[in-house]
Amino acid sequence: MQTFEMKTVIHFGSNSLDRLKTIPYQRILIITDPFVAQSEMIRLITEPLKSAGKEYDIFSDVVPDAPLDKIAAGVRKFLEYMPEAVVAVGGGSAMDSSKAIREFALKINPYGHVALIAIPTTSGTGSEVTSFAVINDTNAHIKYPLVSDSLTAEEAILDAELVRSVPPSVTADTGMDVFTHALESYVSTAHNEFSAALAEKAIEICGVFLLRAYLDGNDMHARQKMHVASCLAGLSFNTAGLGITHSMAHQLGAVFHIPHGRANAMLLPHIVEYNSGINKHSRSQTEYHPSVKRYANIAHVLGLSNYNKVMTVRSLVNWIQFMQKEMNIPLTIQELGTVTPDAYFAAIDRMADAALADTCTVNNPRVPTKEDIMNIYKKLWSF
Repeated sequence: MQTFEMKTVIHFGSNSLDRLKTIPYQRILIITDPFVAQSEMIRLITEPLKSAGKEYDIFSDVVPDAPLDKIAAGVRKFLEYMPEAVVAVGGGSAMDSSKAIREFALKINPYGHVALIAIPTTSGTGSEVTSFAVINDTNAHIKYPLVSDSLTAEEAILDAELVRSVPPSVTADTGMDVFTHALESYVSTAHNEFSAALAEKAIEICGVFLLRAYLDGNDMHARQKMHVASCLAGLSFNTAGLGITHSMAHQLGAVFHIPHGRANAMLLPHIVEYNSGINKHSRSQTEYHPSVKRYANIAHVLGLSNYNKVMTVRSLVNWIQFMQKEMNIPLTIQELGTVTPDAYFAAIDRMADAALADTCTVNNPRVPTKEDIMNIYKKLWSF
C-alpha cells in the first residue's frame, strides 16, 4: 500500500500575507535571518500581526546551512519565549533552522502544540511543505538530514512580493534547485502517480518561467509561477524522495560552502548520464535502464522530443547545461575559482563516503558504488 498525504495548508496569490491577521495564535516567534530582519521585508510580516493585535518576538540569528550552535541558540530563545506558533521567514536555512528549533525545543519542554507557519523568501527549497530539514556540524564538516512528519509546517504562505528583490544569481541557483527536486523525485524509485504529476507540473513551469524570472526580477508573473513550482516540487519529493544529486551536493556544501542549488545544478548533468547510462558516446541499445523512459518523459515536457531515446536523454542534459550557461552557473568546480585542486581531490574520498550514507541515496534509480560517486566528483572538476 502507498499513501500520499498533504499536511500543509497552502495560501498563495495576491495578498496571501493577510493570512497572518487571522491565524488562531496570539504569541508568535518569528525566526529569520539578519538580512530579512533588518530590511523592509520584515514589515510585510510584522504589520499584519500588529494590526491583529498579536504579540511577537524575533529570533534573527539564522545563518546559511543551519549550524548546530545557531540551532542551540534558537532553542534557548524558543524556551524563554514559549510561543504558540513559529513563523519561519526566509530561504532554506531559515526553514530548516525553524523546523529543527521547534523540534528540539519541544523535546526538551513539551508544553503543548506549537504551530509552524512557513513563509519562503526564495523560490527553491520547497521546505515550506516538506518533512525534511538539514543541519550542519561545522566542526565535522558534515550535513545531517532530519526526516520526521513532526517537522512539517501546518501552513505555508507563498507571496511573490517576498522574492521580488532576490538577485539574479540566487534566482538561478534556487530555480535550478526546484528543477533538481522535481527531476530527482520523478525518477526516484519511490515515485508514484501523485508525486509524478506534481513533478511534471513543476518542471513545465521551470521550462517556461525560470529564465524569465532570472532575466527580469520584476516580472512578477514569472516570480509567482516559480514560487508555486518550488512548492509543487517540495510536495513531490516529500513523498518520493530524491537521489544522489542531493547526496553529493550536501557534501559540496558542507566541505566547500558551495550554495546548495548551484551544487545541484553543476552535478545534475553528470547524474542524468550516470543513472541513464547514456553519455555523448552512447549509441542506440536494445535495452535501457528504466530511468531512461522517465528522463525521456521529462524531455518531452520541456519540448525536447528527439529521434530516439539516446538523443532525447542527451537533449535533456544539453538543456540543463544550456540553462547553466544562460544563468552564469559554473559547469565545473574549477570554474568557481574558490576551491584549489589539492583541497578538492583530497576531499573526494570522504565526500563519497558521506554521500553514500546520505538518506537521499536510498531512492536513487541506480544503486551507486563508492567508486561511482568518486568518479562523478572527479568529472565535476573540469571538462
